Amino acid sequence: MKFSIFQESRIGGRARNEDRLGYRYTREALLMVLADGLGGHGHGEVAAEAAVRSIVATFEQQARPRLSDPQAFLADALAGAHVAVLAQSGLRQLRDPPRTTCVACVVQDGCAAWAHAGDSRLYLLRNGRILARTEDHSRVQPLVAQGRLAAAEARHHPWRHQLTSCLGGDGSPRFEFSAKVPLKRGDVVLLCSDGVWGPLADETPLERLSLTNPIKAAPRLLDRVESLAGSGRDNLSLLVLSWQGEGCAASPAPPGLNPPQTAASATRKE
Repeated sequence: MKFSIFQESRIGGRARNEDRLGYRYTREALLMVLADGLGGHGHGEVAAEAAVRSIVATFEQQARPRLSDPQAFLADALAGAHVAVLAQSGLRQLRDPPRTTCVACVVQDGCAAWAHAGDSRLYLLRNGRILARTEDHSRVQPLVAQGRLAAAEARHHPWRHQLTSCLGGDGSPRFEFSAKVPLKRGDVVLLCSDGVWGPLADETPLERLSLTNPIKAAPRLLDRVESLAGSGRDNLSLLVLSWQGEGCAASPAPPGLNPPQTAASATRKE
């Protein structure tokens, strides 16, 4: 595998950083994961930390040096992360269970596969365009998908912080899983919290990461987002992969999503 990675998390204008992110790799498999704790319910950083630690630990246990089934790993890892977040309630005697978004991606054999819950996003970028992007688990996303609300309007809608799936909380999370997507040399995989994509008027600055050196451009993107968001800016975190290896032999397939399960609801703290 040939790749470069950049990761950074900034506190923004908040009192604490409730985002967590990280990556691990062997000679045959790579994991990237990002979680954004929901401050509206308290202890968001606890939930995000527990989720990332759990997923990384599962990867280290199963990738020896490759995963037998990347998509099965993602299902197992996210389910385990949900349990790990719930366990924090008992360990810390919390009255309100902590909650977090989560997005995780695995690259193996030149193919990427990912899964998520919440509104932290993954973008797959190629030649200046978005090849694939996760769909937010939020109350406004169905309105956008149905054409009842413009994307620009959704950014200021009163429901924009209300999520329909997350790790932790009182309900069962709804995970969505992609198909295996073959990567090409020069592809960019971007994982980011809503503190990064939220302040942008459109996704053009993200698309441009695949037209330049993304590792050098990523810090400048964070600078721009901080400037746009102003003093009240959220925590902002991103993890950028620049793929320099070969793709897998499988024929290209668009990301496929699993049918919805019972969803957990949560609200962000503005």
